[in-house]
Amino acid sequence: MTAENITRVILNNHIPSGIPKPSDFTVETVSAPTAEILKDNELLVRPLYLSCDPYMRNRIKGNGGFYVPDIQAKAAITGHGVCVVEASSSNKFAPGDHITTGLFDWAQKAIVPAEGRRKVSETDRVSLVDYIGVLGMPSFTAYVGTVVLGNPKKGETLLVTSAAGAVGQMVVQLAKARGLRVVAVAGSDDKIEFVKTLGADVAFNYKTCGNFEHAIHQAAPEGIDIYFDNVGGEFLDAALMNMRHHGRVIPCGMASQYNIAADDEYRMENFSQVIIRKLTIIGFLVMEYYPTASFTEFIAEVSTLYACGKITYKIDEIVGLENGPAALIDVFDGNSVGRRIIRV
Repeated sequence: MTAENITRVILNNHIPSGIPKPSDFTVETVSAPTAEILKDNELLVRPLYLSCDPYMRNRIKGNGGFYVPDIQAKAAITGHGVCVVEASSSNKFAPGDHITTGLFDWAQKAIVPAEGRRKVSETDRVSLVDYIGVLGMPSFTAYVGTVVLGNPKKGETLLVTSAAGAVGQMVVQLAKARGLRVVAVAGSDDKIEFVKTLGADVAFNYKTCGNFEHAIHQAAPEGIDIYFDNVGGEFLDAALMNMRHHGRVIPCGMASQYNIAADDEYRMENFSQVIIRKLTIIGFLVMEYYPTASFTEFIAEVSTLYACGKITYKIDEIVGLENGPAALIDVFDGNSVGRRIIRV
């Protein structure tokens, strides 16, 4: 029998700083893994959808110490996805099952551990792509940060950066559903128009707004109660100067620093405002909330809101794994709207 060949994407070398280039990746043809080499509690899977996420930039720097392991040079890119099981040595999954949660190789077939995976199914209300979209990791991240940790109260003001992204678009809508005033920040005029369609009360382009501190004050002269921070850096410093007393800062990402070498990262100047304004800063890793009641509550609320058209979720879909490197580079360079995914 002729061996099956598949496409996969590998990282050529670690990239400590700067926007990655297509030459930093290789799209190669290799022999497909087979069921015969499965070890105990492993799955042979075929990815249907794979995601391109900003946090992946830190995983290809080679610095170590990130909350998700580095992607090794000469190894396959890994990320979140939705896959179909083709073979299984686990008693929890069978061929034909669809799974998500955890990381998957950017390859047309791969062997992955069965542990930590979650079985999902298509219904008349939810399609498979929704498990990497409106019900996916970024949406749950938005839910944990906004609802569980942000403790929002009707009438408060929430500021969110990267508001047109995979996480930010859901932050806007969850906050509006709870009666908050939302100030949304994004990096292009098209993105600003998009977040306005989601219900943002005020939105501005950080690339053209001038002084960050002044722009935030103009958008929210009474101050910010909750800052959902996806970018860190200078904008976080400016936001601290606009927080109301007893405000909450929810650090979720550091997108402004991902392409910068460690020695050149922004150094905070206004951290004393945490004391002066009696702020609460709550860092979190969303994977720690999957085994909790918060995940069940998220699925129940968001799937219902989505099914009845009260929230939307923008997917930015690219077709073909061979286009994966360019799709990922676009995300690192801020050139995507919504959640960028690859339909394998």
